[in-house]
Amino acid sequence: MRLITLDDFIETYTKFRQRGASFITSKLNINDIKRTKSAFNELDIQSANWWIIPKIQKRWNQLITGDSQTEYEDFVMKKFLANSKNLKMLSLGSGICSHELTFAGYENFEEILCIDINEVLFDAARKTASEVALDNINFKIQDLYSYKFPENYFDIVFFHASLHHFKNIEELVGQKIKRTLKPDGKLIINEFVGPNRLQFPKHQITATNRAIKLIPKPFRKRFKLNLFKNKIYGSGIIRMILADPSECVESEKILPSIHKNYTTIYEASYGGNLLANALKDLSHHFLELDQEKEETLNKLFDFEDDYLKNHPSDFVFGIYQNTPN
Repeated sequence: MRLITLDDFIETYTKFRQRGASFITSKLNINDIKRTKSAFNELDIQSANWWIIPKIQKRWNQLITGDSQTEYEDFVMKKFLANSKNLKMLSLGSGICSHELTFAGYENFEEILCIDINEVLFDAARKTASEVALDNINFKIQDLYSYKFPENYFDIVFFHASLHHFKNIEELVGQKIKRTLKPDGKLIINEFVGPNRLQFPKHQITATNRAIKLIPKPFRKRFKLNLFKNKIYGSGIIRMILADPSECVESEKILPSIHKNYTTIYEASYGGNLLANALKDLSHHFLELDQEKEETLNKLFDFEDDYLKNHPSDFVFGIYQNTPN
């Protein structure tokens, strides 16, 4: 466990340049929920994380669905839910609801209920739903821990990059979600399932630094900074808790709890062990590709694929069947 690292100071300075002083001071609030909300309360956050790279998104599609052009929503609907009707879905920690809105566009869904604590993102989601005339999706501002789960009601419970923000994973997954799902209901996740509080082991940090060296120096200039990225040191626990008390609080418990309480229908790993940290603050260089950038990404993909041969993936997409207690 690392309390404070050099990356903590670099990350604080980076966030100051990217999101301003008000974002930094918001982390001094003693209220955990308000600090968590401050991490997600802007619609157009300027950052350079790996998920903004189109080629990365195609890699995810390939690893999850088997087709770089097929996103997982369409894959789920055609392969697993094509003949299902009047579906009721509960989405927890929905945020901007982009994936839930996509699901709502399918006639298979009678009701999609999205729950989150962020009014700013939900206002934008409501506007989108209204613009495309979706009447089967609803938005509820509520803390998950105070939500009263109806019993035997939902066909699907869905998490997209949100389950790793919740604590008491075994109780949530093994009790509350099981009870709110119908007996044949499904749990669908697209999640970070790696180390708690992003406390990556030394071998992973070492491999990530080797990956960074594969990136030519011009593409290692950090977003909005006159600094070059040469290596990472890992995140310190203190900054993790200050920045977002919910971040990866029990992430490493997610898969064990799911596998204990559900039957796996489909599960696909898509890595991120090295790419996420290697490309953080550098991803803006790879939005548009020339030959050199394309070759750089391919080298990084191959390097991570080799690493994943001997280490479990930090990111997983899965569909799981409810089972009797």
